[in-house]
Amino acid sequence: MNVLAEWTALACKELGVDPARVDRDQILELTKEVAHGVARPAAPLTAYLLGLAEGAGTAPEEAVARLTTLARNWGEATAETLTDS
Repeated sequence: MNVLAEWTALACKELGVDPARVDRDQILELTKEVAHGVARPAAPLTAYLLGLAEGAGTAPEEAVARLTTLARNWGEATAETLTDS
């Protein structure tokens, strides 16, 4: 077992999360998009926000898709926000 798989299994056990519910590759892809498209420190923050959204009832696939799109369009989104004021 590699370190990432072992960490995932142990963290899930510690938190009482079913590891079958964790799409590790999807989360890593999302955080990669955020780290490259927005800023590196935004990646762990985004993962935390994703967890909060899922805890509040948002479907994980929907939340990941929305956040990935936001990260990919970050330059356009911030340009629009800056010109709105």
